Amino acid sequence: MKKLFISTALAALMSTNAMAAKIGVSIVNFDNNFQTLLRDGMQARAKQKGAGIQIEDAQNDVAKQLDQVKNFIATGVDAIIVTLVDTNASRTLSEEAAKAGIPLVFVNLEPSDMANLPEKQVYVGSNEVESGTLEAFEVCKMLRAKGKSAGANAYIVMGSLVHQAALQRTKDVEQIFGTDMCNFIKIIDKQSSEWSRDNAQNLMTNWLTAGGAPDAVIANNDESAIGAILALKANGIDMKNVVVGGIDATQDGLQSMKAGDLSVTVFQNAKGQGGGGVDAALALAKGEKVNRVVYVPFELVTPVNAADYLNKN
Repeated sequence: MKKLFISTALAALMSTNAMAAKIGVSIVNFDNNFQTLLRDGMQARAKQKGAGIQIEDAQNDVAKQLDQVKNFIATGVDAIIVTLVDTNASRTLSEEAAKAGIPLVFVNLEPSDMANLPEKQVYVGSNEVESGTLEAFEVCKMLRAKGKSAGANAYIVMGSLVHQAALQRTKDVEQIFGTDMCNFIKIIDKQSSEWSRDNAQNLMTNWLTAGGAPDAVIANNDESAIGAILALKANGIDMKNVVVGGIDATQDGLQSMKAGDLSVTVFQNAKGQGGGGVDAALALAKGEKVNRVVYVPFELVTPVNAADYLNKN
C-alpha cells in the first residue's frame, strides 16, 4: 500500500511538472526602456501563473529574432511571444510558428499582416490611433493656451521607421494638425531617432543649429522627448516656451514632467501588455479561444494627473 501511495504521488508530481507551460520570448532590444518594462511584466505574470519563461534579446536584428523563434520551436516550447524588430518581418515568423503548430503572440509592436494572422496567433497591445491623437490634440490645446494660435512651428521626432507604431503615431499627429482647430501648427521637419534618447538629442541639436527654437516638439516616445529636452536646455532655451510631448509615461518621462520639462505624455500600459501577452500565450497553449486582437487602452497624462501614474510603468 505504501509503495502504491508513493508511486501515485510521484506520478501526480510528474504530471504537474509536465503540465507547466514553457514560453519562449524574443524581445526587440533589452536596452529599450519600454521593452524592459514589457519584459518585467511578462516575467511577473509567468511567475504568478507558474509558467516557465525564456526571454532572449534580439538586439534590433531581424535575422537574430528569426533564429530565436526557430530555436524556441526546436526546443519544444508551448507558446512564443515576440516584440517585433521589424513589423514587416512578422509574416515570416507567423509562417514558422504556424508550420510547427505552436501558438504565437505578438506584443506591443503590431504585425504588418495582423488582419490575416493564422489560427493560434494573436496581437496584444494598444491601438496606436489613440496614442498620437491624444498627444497631438493636447499639444494643440497647450499651444492655444500659450497664445500661439496665430502660428506655431513644430518638429516631430519619430521612432523606428520599420515599426508600425512610429508610422501610425506620426500619421495621427499630422492628421490632428490638419484639423481646423490645430492647423495653425506648421511641421518644420520630422526625422527618426530610432526611439533613442541620445539620437533625439543629436537630432534636436542639429535642428537648433539650422534654425530657431520651435514652439513644440512632438516625440513618438518619452525617451526621444527627453533627448530633445536635453538639447533644448543645453542651448539655453527656456522650457516654459516650448511644448514637448511624448508617449509611454515611463518613470523618466514622469520625472521630466515633474521638473516642468515634459508637457504631456500618453500612458502605455507595459505591465498590462506584457502580462496580457503571457495570458494569451497560456490560453492558446491550452487550446482556448483568444480574440485575435487584444487592446490595452492608452491614457492621457498631463501635470494635472501625473502623480496617478508614478508607479504604473
